[in-house]
Amino acid sequence: MRIQYCWILAAAILFTGCGKEERREATSLYKVLNQKQADLAAINALEKDLLGSTREWCDGIVNNGGGKGKQLEENAASAKSLAQSAGAVATQLSAVRQAIYDLPLKQEYSQGVRSTLINQIMKRQKMLQEVRMALDASSAGFLDFARSRAYNGDTYPAGIDKLNSLVSGYRGPEDDVGKAIQDLKVKYTLQDADLAGKT
Repeated sequence: MRIQYCWILAAAILFTGCGKEERREATSLYKVLNQKQADLAAINALEKDLLGSTREWCDGIVNNGGGKGKQLEENAASAKSLAQSAGAVATQLSAVRQAIYDLPLKQEYSQGVRSTLINQIMKRQKMLQEVRMALDASSAGFLDFARSRAYNGDTYPAGIDKLNSLVSGYRGPEDDVGKAIQDLKVKYTLQDADLAGKT
C-alpha cells in the first residue's frame, strides 16, 4: 500500500513539473510574440500596400499594354522598384520568423503554435518571392521591348500574366500572431505581469 502511495505521489510531482514547464515555455513564446507584434503589424501594412500597388500597376498594363518609348523604361523601373520592395518585406518577415524559430521549445502545444506561425510566415514569403521573380522578369521584358523595333506597344511581358494571377485575389495578411497570443493567453491564463517576468 505504501509503495502504491509513493508511486502516486511521484506521478503527481512529475505531472506538476511538466505543467510548470509547459506554462514556462508558453510564457516565453507569449513574450516573444508580444515583442514582435508591433513589428509584424508594420510589415503587414507594408505588404498590403505593396501588393495593392502592384495590383493597380499590373491592371493598368493588362488593360493598356506595355506602352512605347520612355513609358517602357518607366515600367521597367517600376517593376524593378516593386521587386526590391517585395524582397525587403520578405526579409523583414524572415527576421520575425527567426525570432520565433530560435525559442527552445519542447512542449507539444507551444511547438504546435510555433510551427503553425512559421508555416504561415513561410507561405507569405514564398508568395512575395514569386511576386519578386515575376516583377524582375517583367522589368527585363519591358527593356527587351524598348530595344525591339518590331514591338508596337499593344502587348506586355509574359511575367505580367503570372504577376496578375498572384496579386489579383490578394486581400491582405491575417493577424496570425495576434491570434496565437490570444490562444496562449486563454489556455494558460497569462496576464500582463507574465510579460514582465512576474510569473
